Formats: sequence, C-alpha cells, structure tokens
Amino acid sequence: MKLCTVIPCYNEEEVLLETATRLLEKYNKLTFDGVISHDSRIVFVDDGSKDKTWEIITRLSLENEFFEGIKLSRNRGHQNALLAGLMTVKANFDACISMDADLQDDIHAIDKMIESYKKGNDVVYGVRSNRKKDSFFKRTTAQGFYKVMKWLGAETVYNHADYRLMSRRALEALADFGEVNLFLRGLVPLIGFKSDVVYYERDRRYAGKSKYPFRKMLSFAFEGITSLSIRPIDLIIRLGIILCAVGFVILVYSLVQHFLDNTTAGWTSLMASIWVIGGIQLSAIGVIGKYIGKMYLETKHRPRYIIEENTMEK
Repeated sequence: MKLCTVIPCYNEEEVLLETATRLLEKYNKLTFDGVISHDSRIVFVDDGSKDKTWEIITRLSLENEFFEGIKLSRNRGHQNALLAGLMTVKANFDACISMDADLQDDIHAIDKMIESYKKGNDVVYGVRSNRKKDSFFKRTTAQGFYKVMKWLGAETVYNHADYRLMSRRALEALADFGEVNLFLRGLVPLIGFKSDVVYYERDRRYAGKSKYPFRKMLSFAFEGITSLSIRPIDLIIRLGIILCAVGFVILVYSLVQHFLDNTTAGWTSLMASIWVIGGIQLSAIGVIGKYIGKMYLETKHRPRYIIEENTMEK
C-alpha cells in the first residue's frame, strides 16, 4: 500500500521538526511491518509562511526520501492548502491522510485508519473521543459550532476536523467539486462512498499558537454554512412571515383601540419596533449579500491555489 500524509503548514517552524520526527518513526515502523510500501511519502504544504517553514521542509526533503514539500505562491488558507496537497498527490498513492502540523492529532490513529481502509472503506474520519483537555470556553464553543452547523443544514461529522484518510477513488470524486469557497469537512461527506470512524484522544498543541482563534472559528463556521446550505435564507423568509403576521395583529389592535378612543402615545413601542425590524432587515440583507458575493466569486473561476515549488518534481 502506497500511503501519503498531507500536512498544511503556516508559520510552523516551532513544531515542524518534532512533527517530522514523530511521523518518520511511524512510517519506519509501518514500512518495517509491511503495512505500507517504501514509496509512501509525507508531504508538507507551505501555505505562504513568513517564517522558516519552507527552509525546514526543503531540508527535510533532502535528508530523507519519505519527506516531500509543496510551496504555494501565497497564503490561501488552510482548506486550499490542504486541497492543493491532496490534488497534487492523489494519482500517485492508494490513499492519503490529511492532518495538521501541530501534533494535536494522534498519529497512532493512522494504524486504525489503514486497517479500516483495507476493510473497504474509502473515507475514514478521525473523531475526537472527548474534549477533557479543552478549556470550558473552547469546549462549549466547539460543541456549539457542530450543533449550529447541523441545525442550519451543513452536515458534518461531529467532533471531526480535517484528520481523515481518503482513498484514491474518494479523492478523484472530491476533485469533481469545483467550489472556490471550500469547506472540506462538509464536502467530503457529500461524496457518499463507504466510510468509517476512528476515535482518538486529541492532545494539546505541541508548540506555537493556534491558527484558529474564536473570531476565525466564527468566520469558518459561517463559511461552511453558506457554502453548504441555504437554510439561513429559509429562516429569513420564515422570520419575515412571522413579522408580517405580528404586524397585522398590531394593525388590527391599533384600529380597535382607535375606534374605542383609547389611543395613547406609543413612543417607546414605536422606537423599539423600528430598531428591531431595522436590525432584522439589515441582517437579512447581509446574509443574502453574502450568498450573492459567493456566487460572484464562483463565477470568476479563479484558481484556488498556485504552486510555486514542488520537491516531488525534482
């Protein structure tokens, strides 16, 4: 079995050597046991890093045949960097595993992923068994992230990030999805091939800072929702119908009070109504504008990434 592990990297000089060391130990063991072939590779994708990430990747590729590197021309974001690596190597390997560079994903789960793949599963998701090591805030917001995504119509695998194994057939199917606005956690389940789940305990980040603070997680969630579902627009329509019904009731009530000569000054209720309805209208316009903006970007058919260097071609 020819296996490839694709790892997007952005300013990961603090952790990259340790990541490479641990993965090399894992690959050497899997090769020695005959699980994977000597043609298997570990591919780091430099997503326009500003530190010495690419220098380290280049050095690793020269020192050991297992390591290869792909450098993007500029920072394109985690999802595009991951896709760039997967699409570049998909034709040369039986299966590819995607994981982050921060060593939070348990590399020993790779053994179970390979076992599941050999049983006929085209996609094997790495799923966190628990969130005991997360802070209360991180745990609450992360769990809320998955629940809100599901409620708004974006189907994802609960507690799964981007640690997964995909067969060559699954990657070929993924290549048919032409979205510019990528949300791989939602796209991969849409492929529909036979899949399985491997549970593991996620560790704390080995070094460096997280690339997904709360603000970016919110943006990522909104990106996923608007990329996979139109339910927010459905909710806006329903809210509009409810407000129209409430407005009609208020109109009838006002007319009744008028004919009963019970009218009074309603400054507070009037101002409150204006602000509430105005806020809802602006929010609705913003959501619709987001969808229109996405349509605009999709119609341009711009490349999702541009590869500047690829050590596999040397």
